[in-house]
Amino acid sequence: MNPNTEKLRKKYMDNPPEGMTSEDTRHMCGDDLLDMDYFLNEDDPFEDDFGEEGFYIF
Repeated sequence: MNPNTEKLRKKYMDNPPEGMTSEDTRHMCGDDLLDMDYFLNEDDPFEDDFGEEGFYIF
């Protein structure tokens, strides 16, 4: 197993996401762990970006 995957497994076993148990994360494959981590830490795609500082073309 990839050492980074094992770090994620330990992270989510110590503090499982809502609706999961540490036993669930113990039995997940590496790809599923990476997917779960991506979606748990992804920026909200529906977040309203209006008003953020930046360059706008109207």
